[in-house]
Amino acid sequence: MFVSFVNLDDALPWEDCGNWWNTHECRRIAFPRLEDPKYNYTEKMTLLWKDLYRQNCVAAKLNETTYDDYNNGSSVVFTEFMNGFITMFNTTATSVTDLTYKQVQGYNGFSNCQFSYTTPSQEYFERYVLRQHLSEDIGHLGDISLKLILTLLLSWLLIFCCLMKGIKSSGKVVYFTATFPYVILIVLLVRGVTLEGHLEGIKFYVIPQWDKLTDAKIWGDAASQIFYSLGIGFGGLLTMASYNKFNNNCYRDAILVSFINCGTSIFAGFAIFSLLGHMAFVTNKKVEDVAASGPGLAFIAYPDGISRLPAASLWAFLFFFMILTLGLDSQFAMMETVISAVTDIFPGVLRKRKMTFTFIMCAVTFLLGIPLCTHGGMQVLTLINDYSGSYNLMVVALFELLCLCYVYGINKFLADIEMMIGFKPTYYWIATWTVITPLAVTFIIIVSAIQYQPSAYNGKTFPVWAEGIGWLMVCVPILVIFIVGLVEVCIHGWPGCIRPLPDWGPVLPENRTGSRYAAVNSGFQSDEDSLKIYQVKKNVVPLENGAADKVTDFTCLNERL
Repeated sequence: MFVSFVNLDDALPWEDCGNWWNTHECRRIAFPRLEDPKYNYTEKMTLLWKDLYRQNCVAAKLNETTYDDYNNGSSVVFTEFMNGFITMFNTTATSVTDLTYKQVQGYNGFSNCQFSYTTPSQEYFERYVLRQHLSEDIGHLGDISLKLILTLLLSWLLIFCCLMKGIKSSGKVVYFTATFPYVILIVLLVRGVTLEGHLEGIKFYVIPQWDKLTDAKIWGDAASQIFYSLGIGFGGLLTMASYNKFNNNCYRDAILVSFINCGTSIFAGFAIFSLLGHMAFVTNKKVEDVAASGPGLAFIAYPDGISRLPAASLWAFLFFFMILTLGLDSQFAMMETVISAVTDIFPGVLRKRKMTFTFIMCAVTFLLGIPLCTHGGMQVLTLINDYSGSYNLMVVALFELLCLCYVYGINKFLADIEMMIGFKPTYYWIATWTVITPLAVTFIIIVSAIQYQPSAYNGKTFPVWAEGIGWLMVCVPILVIFIVGLVEVCIHGWPGCIRPLPDWGPVLPENRTGSRYAAVNSGFQSDEDSLKIYQVKKNVVPLENGAADKVTDFTCLNERL
C-alpha cells in the first residue's frame, strides 16, 4: 500500500541512485555491456575504473597509489590507469574493444575482484522503506517505522470496512479484488513479451531443472505454496462453503478452483519472467541472478524491471495495486474464518454484536503486526513465514484427512456427497483421499524434517532462541488438537468420540434424504421445527437401523442463521 502511494508521482524513487538513502555500491546497471558499440574506448575505461577502484583493486594490482586521486577527478591519473590496465591486459588475446566484465574478472590480475553491487530498487526497499540496515539482528529490531505503522493501520481499517457486515459486504468487494488481478496480469504479459530479452526469461521459466527434484526443501515449499494458494487446512474453504446452498455442486467447484488456481500461477509466471528476462538483458546478468523469491521478487526484482519501462509510474501503480488487491482478498478469507468460528462458539453473545467483534479482531491483529513495522520486521516476517504455515499445516491437514477417511469412514463420506450432489465420486478420488495424498504428505513431512535447515535471512542464520520460537509456532496448533482430543476422550470415552452423534447430518429436514438421516427427519423434526436442530444428550443411544424409538432425550438449539 505504501509503495502504491509513492508511485503516483511522475518519477519513481528507485529509478536511480541519487537519493539520500543510497550507498556507494548502488548502480542502476551494475554490469554494463562493455562490448556494446555505444561505449567508446574512453567510456569502457571509465566504467572499469569505477568498478576496479570501488573494489580496491587499482592500487593493489597496478601498484599506483596515485590512482586514489580518482576522487578528485584527476585526468592525468585516469590516463595512467588506462595505460597500466592495457599493459596488463595485453597478455591476453582479447582486444580491449571487445572487453566484457566476465573476461576482466577471469583475468588472474583481477580474479579477487567481486563485482557485486546493489540496485536502486533494492536500496529503496531495504534502506528507505524498511530501514533494515538500522537493525543488527532479530534480537535488536530497532525502532518502529512511522510510515509503515500508519500504512498497516490504514490497511486494517480498509479490511474492517469490507468485513463489517460479514459476507454481505466482503462478497461484493471480492468481485473486484478477484478479477482485477487478471486484467493487470494480461496487461503486464502483453507489455513483457514486447521487450527485448523476454525470451530468455521465459526459457528460464519453462525449462525444468531436474536436479532440483532431489532437494527436499523444494518439495516442502511446493506443498506449502499449494496449501496456501488453495486455502487447504486454513478453514477458509469450510467457512465460505458454509454459505452455499446444500445441493451446490461442490465436486465441480473443487475441480474448477484447482485448475483455475494452477492456470493462474502458470499464466502469472509468463508475465513475471518475461520482464525479468528483459531486466537480465539490460543489466548484463543471467536471469537466475535477477530473479528473487519471496518479498524480494515483488518489491525488488520486479519493480527494478518496471522502472526501466516507458511510463514506469503507471506500470508500477498497476502492479502494486494488484498486489494490494491480492493481499486484501487473502485477508478477507482468513479473518472471516476466525470471526465465524468464534461467533459460532459463542452465538448468544457475539452474533448480535458481530460488527463490534469484527472491529476488535481487526484491532488485535493490527497490534500483533506492530513488530513487523520495526526496522528488523522483515526478519520477523521471515521467521513467521518459514514456520507458521509449513510443517504444522501439513500435519493438521494430514490428520483431518485420516480422520475423515478412517475414523468417520470413507463410505459415509461418499454417501454424504451423493446425498448432496446426486452421485458418488469415482475410484480415483477414493484412492487419492485414502492412500495417495496421505502417503505423499507423510513423505514430504519426513524428508523435509530429515533435511531440515535453520531459518536465515540475507545469509545470516537466526539464533537458537529465535529457532525455538519458530518451532513453538509449529507445535502449538498441533498440540491444541491433541489436547482437546484427549479431553474429549476423558469426558465421553473413546467410542463416543469416534462415532457421529445421532443428530449428525443436514440441519434442514428437507435435506435429510439419505437413509442414514431419514429416521431423524421423520421421527424428531416437524415442518414447524425446520429451522431448529436437536442436540442429543449424553445418555442417548446412537441411532442404528432407523431405531428412532431409542432416542429419549433432546435439547433444542436454534440453527445458525
